[in-house]
Amino acid sequence: MTINYGCQQVLISPNSELKAVLEYVCSVANNLTNCGIYYSRQLDFKTGKFPSSADLHKQLGTREQNKHYQALYSDTAQQILTTVAESFKSYVGLLKGIAKGTTSPKPRLPNYRQPGGLALATFTARSIKLKDGMLRFPLGTRVKAWFGIDAFHLPIPSNLDFPAIREIRILPRNRQFYAEFVYQLSAVSVDVDQSKVLGIDHGLDNWLTCVSNLGTSFIVDGLHLKSINQWYNKSIAKIKEGKPQGFWSKKLSFITEKRNRQMRSAINKAARIVIDHCIDNQIGTVVFGWNNGQKDSPNMGKKNNQKFVQIPTAKLKDRIAQLCEQHSIDFIETEESYTSKTSFLDHDVLPKYGEKPVGWKASGRRLTRGIYQSLSGIKINADCNGAANILRKVAAMFKFDLSGVSRGALSAPKKVLLWTLQKSSYLQVGEA
Repeated sequence: MTINYGCQQVLISPNSELKAVLEYVCSVANNLTNCGIYYSRQLDFKTGKFPSSADLHKQLGTREQNKHYQALYSDTAQQILTTVAESFKSYVGLLKGIAKGTTSPKPRLPNYRQPGGLALATFTARSIKLKDGMLRFPLGTRVKAWFGIDAFHLPIPSNLDFPAIREIRILPRNRQFYAEFVYQLSAVSVDVDQSKVLGIDHGLDNWLTCVSNLGTSFIVDGLHLKSINQWYNKSIAKIKEGKPQGFWSKKLSFITEKRNRQMRSAINKAARIVIDHCIDNQIGTVVFGWNNGQKDSPNMGKKNNQKFVQIPTAKLKDRIAQLCEQHSIDFIETEESYTSKTSFLDHDVLPKYGEKPVGWKASGRRLTRGIYQSLSGIKINADCNGAANILRKVAAMFKFDLSGVSRGALSAPKKVLLWTLQKSSYLQVGEA
C-alpha cells in the first residue's frame, strides 16, 4: 500500500528572539551540511566510494570536536547528514544513467554551500511535542549550555492534525523563514469512471487546455500568470542595472518571494480546478501531454524561452498527479509530438517524435494562434485540437471511446481565470 504525503508551508513571523534562534539553527545546519559534503568528497577522492548515511552519522556524530553536530538536536543533525548522503547517492544514479544512455546532461559532484549561509533544518515527528496549541522544537545540549535555552516554539496550523504530521522543516528563503509541514494524506473516496477521460494540453497564454470524451472543455488562463512573471523580470533587471554580477538586496528578496508565492498559489488553484472538474463529471482518467526535457533546450526565441521556462508547468503537472492519486483517478503522461499540427476531426495519423513517415502531412492547418481549420473548413480552437489529439495518443492502448468529443467542445471551451472573487466552482467562466 502506497502512503501519500502532503506538504504545507506556513510563513513564520518571528520576534527578535525567535528570529535569532531560527538563524542560528539554519546557520549550524548549513555548516554541518558542508562538513558532510567535505567528508564525502574526500572519501571519494581517496577511495572512489561515497559514504552512506550511517557512515556519516558515525564519523561526524561521534566526534566531540564537531561542534555543529553537537549544537543541534541529534535527530535533526542525522536528518541533515542523511540528506547529504542522498545527494551523493543521486549523483551516482545519474552517472549510471549516463552510462545507460537514459540521462543526457552530465551531473556535477555535489558542491559546498555558501559559507555563512542558511540551510534547511528538519525536525521529525518523534522529536516534536505539542502542548497548548504550540509545537516544541528541541535544540542540542550544547545550545542549552551556551545560551540557556533548550527549545523554541511555533503554533500548529488549525487545519492540521498533530498525529498526521511526519516532519517539520524550517526553511530559510529570501530573508524569511517558513515552517514546512509534511503530513500523511488520507485517500478521498469519490465516484469516478476510468473510461471517462480528460486530455490536457499545456501552453503559455492558455496554461491548461482540457478536453474530455464527455463533450466538456475548458481553458485555465495563463495570461495573468505570464504578466506576473514579466513584471518580475523587468523589476529584477531594473534594480540590477549597473550593479556588479551577483548583486542581491532586500528589495530583490522581497519581490522574488512575492513572485514565488503567486506561482505556488496558481499551481494549487489550477490543479484544484482540474480535479474538481473530474469529480463533478465522474472522470476517472487524466492524460497529460508532456515531452521530457522540453524545458532544457527550448527553441522559441529568447523572450519566449524565458516565459516558457519560468512558468512552473512541471510543478503543476506533478501537483495534478498527486491529487489524482489521492482521489483514485488514473494519471497518464504521454509525449505530445505533432498534436498541435495534426487534425483531430480528420483522424490524421499521429506520429511519434523522430518517427514521422516520409511524405507525412497534416490535413488541416493553423490559421492563427488560436484557430485551427480542418480539411473540410471547420474552424475549432487550436489548443482544444491539441488536447483532443493527446487523448488520441493513448486511446488505442487504453481503449478510450472518443466519440463524445464534440465539435462544440472543440470550438467553444469555457475560460477559467485563476485570480477572481467569483464564488462559482471554476471561479470565473466565459468564452475563450
